[in-house]
Amino acid sequence: MSISTNELKNGMALNLPEGLMTVVEFQHVKPGKGGAFVRTKLKNVRTGAVVEKTFRSDEKVGFAQIDKREMQFLYRESDDYVFMDNVTYDQIQVSPVQLGDAINYLRESDTVVLPMYGDEILGVDLPASVDLEVTDTEPGLQGDRVSGARKSATLETGLTVQVPLFVEIGERIKVDTRSGEYLARA
Repeated sequence: MSISTNELKNGMALNLPEGLMTVVEFQHVKPGKGGAFVRTKLKNVRTGAVVEKTFRSDEKVGFAQIDKREMQFLYRESDDYVFMDNVTYDQIQVSPVQLGDAINYLRESDTVVLPMYGDEILGVDLPASVDLEVTDTEPGLQGDRVSGARKSATLETGLTVQVPLFVEIGERIKVDTRSGEYLARA
């Protein structure tokens, strides 16, 4: 299926010879001389690389339908992660490579959105922050109130983050899924 470059919108997925791309930004340009064109900034869905590409006005480009499915993380089977579609109840196995950094924030029974192109999983759409339990950290020293002092804490998913000295084992903390940083107590 193809669409005209005049119909481009931010976030739209395109199937181009360079690979599967999403439109980051676009601009229609009508110079005084010559034909109109569309200047775009595209992000490769698989590699994350951003490229700039120019198309003639009304040029046809391949449109890619990306299906966003809500799925529940059930359990790990050897290295793979098993998810269940919340609508059809079908189960699929996903390799850690396809999930990327999201494995640091996934707990059993969590619900996430998996964007899919055909049968290929293109990553994971996580919430902006998640609540995780601290499983290991050094005890905070009584009276040590140095402003901004931090210590390492290991969370239930195996992720290690820097937390304030007052955070103890067993507490739940809010972690930013984009940067991997401590936000607050949950």
